[in-house]
Amino acid sequence: MLNIKIICVGKLKERFYSDAASEYIKRLTGYCKSEIVEISEHRLPENPTESQIVIALEKEYNAVRACIPAGAFTVALCLEGQEMDSNGLSKLLSDCAGHGESRLCFIIGGSYGLHYDLKARTNMNLSLSQMTFPHHLARVILLEQLYRAFTIIEGGKYHK
Repeated sequence: MLNIKIICVGKLKERFYSDAASEYIKRLTGYCKSEIVEISEHRLPENPTESQIVIALEKEYNAVRACIPAGAFTVALCLEGQEMDSNGLSKLLSDCAGHGESRLCFIIGGSYGLHYDLKARTNMNLSLSQMTFPHHLARVILLEQLYRAFTIIEGGKYHK
């Protein structure tokens, strides 16, 4: 069984996001062990300078890096990442399981994304879309897509 850890910079504040995330986490229990770790987003002034943003991203990077399981296949969610459809994600999960990589770690950045060193050190950079989503919604989308991918692998009717 795959172990999936999702590291998120920022906490879900709105109840509709947390309700949706909880629903998909519950659905995933039949397919994998899943865990969500929330890292506090570094506070910045209202109009931060580029150097302030870089410093904040470095601090978040260090906190994220401390949570990544040793030997995990890591995926950073970012705009410049590779796009894939739901079947592609199901293939990625199957390939990881088939190659003995039982630990996957997905990383979702905060308002300013992820530090470039983190994106450079992951096994894969993944884009959910060319559109920009709030990081809270990205978490829900990722959870739904993981659930969809497992139902594709299983041959279930959820994915049409």
